[in-house]
Formats: sequence, structure tokens, C-alpha cells
Amino acid sequence: MSSSPASPAPSASSSGSKASKDAPPPLPEPLRVAVADSHTHLDMQSGTVEEGLAKAASVGVTTVVQVGCDVKGSRWAAETAAAYENVHAAVALHPNEAPRIVHGDPDGWSRQGARAGGGDAALDEALAEIEALAGLDHVKAVGETGLDYFRTGPEGMAAQERSFRAHIEIAKRTGKALVIHDRDAHADVLRVLREEGAPERTVFHCYSGDAEMARECAAAGYYMSFAGTVTFKNAAPLREALAVAPLELVLVETDAPYLTPAPYRGRPNAPYLIPLTVRAMAAVRGIDEDAMATALAANTARAFDY
Repeated sequence: MSSSPASPAPSASSSGSKASKDAPPPLPEPLRVAVADSHTHLDMQSGTVEEGLAKAASVGVTTVVQVGCDVKGSRWAAETAAAYENVHAAVALHPNEAPRIVHGDPDGWSRQGARAGGGDAALDEALAEIEALAGLDHVKAVGETGLDYFRTGPEGMAAQERSFRAHIEIAKRTGKALVIHDRDAHADVLRVLREEGAPERTVFHCYSGDAEMARECAAAGYYMSFAGTVTFKNAAPLREALAVAPLELVLVETDAPYLTPAPYRGRPNAPYLIPLTVRAMAAVRGIDEDAMATALAANTARAFDY
């Protein structure tokens, strides 16, 4: 991680616009009841871990779950959780990482750059390292894993599903929560969970389904974690899902540096912006923010067993 240098004074309206887009949003009004950010990527945010945690704590976000997306990031998550009492780790190969390991990544889209494919043997090797990390005490979850049909085409689906099934088994063997990334793949994610048998604690990160899917998740006892997307104007189906989800199965997250809540959509996200999403969620549920925060804090601790 590196801190962003101060931007020079803009010389034109276009550069001024970019400077405002890159600028961190202001601190929100602090929550009175402390909550946890159930899914963040501190390694992709500017500034140091200490700065990010202090800023979050100043507004009542006192715990974060740091999520790995590849072997290197999962190692970093585990090391960071070992170093900070209020950081818990989740380790996994992101759904888009599995096809890159198997088939290669000639375009170098991921943070690891261009890679040659290593086949199933390379995927098995990476999964073995994830399982070793998942066994550590300060690693509380296996994730984010699942299926993503947005960025990976049909040629990558088999590798994604094989990796997803392996992660489910790792979560069950290690007794850890399972954190699911589900993008444009609702039916197949639910199918694989039924076929494999979900772990005792399963979290749909950045929940993106509708109310009907929320009822299905609730019947299975799956947690649904809502991100800044629930504040977006065009996200009525998400708010409908939140309205019907059992309160005891609802979590909140940033997925920072992505998915910054309104009114700062498009600017850098970080755990300190959780209060904006908590307040929007409380409004959807028709309860006060203290009651919402109290439920979220208890739910996150229960989901991740800390």
C-alpha cells in the first residue's frame, strides 16, 4: 500500500473534477453503537492500515474483516489479522482468480500481471495454501469464493465451479465461515451450495439478489451482507430484499475501495464510510440507527465467530 500524494491545484475544470473524484469523502457523523465492516480490502486502499483503522474507529467502525482474493492477498490478510486485534481475515481464491491460474492471464488484468496457465495442478497447489491459511486461529472465514459470470466467460466456468466446491469443503473442514462472491450467477451459486451442503455459517457478500432470493437465503440460514449499493438510486430490488431479510441474518460491509455509498458514489471507499450505509439500511427497515447497529454488530460477531 502507498499513500496518495497531494494533488496539485487544478489548472482546468477537467483536472479539478478528477481531483474531486479521487478525494476521500468527508467523515460521516459517528455511530453511537459500534459496528463491524464485514468485508473490506485494506490492501487496495490508500494510507496505512493504522490510519484506516483509526479513521474507522473514530466513527464507530471498530472491527473489520480483511478479505483475500488470491494466494498473495490471503497471506497478507492472515498476517494483518495476526498483527491487529480488531482485524479478522478471510482467505480464498476469488472466482475470477481460478480461471487465471488454470488457463493463464495473458492480458495481465489481475494485480499479479500476465501469467501462463498452470492447469488443474496449479489450482490444486493454490487451494492447498488457502486451506493451510484457513486453519489459522485469526483467519475467521474462507472467502471470497463463488461464481462470477460478469468477467469470466464460458471457458472459465468449470475452473470457477471446481474452485468454489473446493472452498466449500475447506470451510467445512476448518470450521470457518464461507464468504460468497455471487455476480450474475445466483441460480448456480445456490445450486452448488445445495449440492455440496453449505457450511454452518455462510455469508453472501455484497448481496445482489432480489427479495425472492433473500427469502430463499433466509430459509437456508445464509447471512446477507449489504454494501453501499443499497444506497444507489437504481437499487430498489436490493432495498426490497433488505426489507424482507430476517434482521438476525443481515450484515453491513464496504467492499472498499469499491461501491462507495451515496452521495459519494465513484469516490474512494473505506471502512469509515460504513455509517452512511447503516443509516440507509435503518431507514429501509423502519428502525432507528442504534437498533440497526446493535443487530449488525451481534450478527457479524456470530457469523465470523469472534
